[in-house]
Amino acid sequence: MDDRRVVVLVVPAAGTWAPPGRTADAWRLALAEDTYEVLASLDRVDVAVAVVGGDDAALAGVAALTWPGTPVYSVDPTRPVLDAVEQAGPAAAVVAVSFDVPDLPGLLIGKLFRALGSADLAVTPAEDGSLAAIGVKLPTASWVMDAAPTFDTPLAELESLKPRRHAIGIGPGWHRLRSNADLARLDPGLEGWDATRSLLRGA
Repeated sequence: MDDRRVVVLVVPAAGTWAPPGRTADAWRLALAEDTYEVLASLDRVDVAVAVVGGDDAALAGVAALTWPGTPVYSVDPTRPVLDAVEQAGPAAAVVAVSFDVPDLPGLLIGKLFRALGSADLAVTPAEDGSLAAIGVKLPTASWVMDAAPTFDTPLAELESLKPRRHAIGIGPGWHRLRSNADLARLDPGLEGWDATRSLLRGA
């Protein structure tokens, strides 16, 4: 069996929420750049980027943020996580990460891969009730295919669908940046998230 491990950054094709005074597209790309840098620094994983419903322009805009050779591809908006996982190619496990976690500790991704040694699905819950990252063991279990989880799928819903007690691994929680209140969670003393930091400072 292929023991390759892949981390896929999942990015919207267009801007979403942004802090006052910042454009949605600039904010989206700053978050995506910083989250990508976290993932690209991980050891022993391959990194790809999936753009939800992205056309050529959207793909090019996101590809400009990545290192040469990083796969960047469009995914189906109706099943973005599973499509991102499937297009990642042959692997033992794939972790899909939401674009809006620029200060995510890389250690949390490692915990998801570890959980996938026995679980079909592993998640990093976000404080707002959504999910910051979703790991899938391949081949994808039938119940995971039916559930088609996204980053906005409540963990309770997935728990209600799992076929056995340990089918879902739950890692430590984190936070996504989706409102003004979330910005208070950013630690100015923490290294990284440079693009996000610069945009917030107005640079």
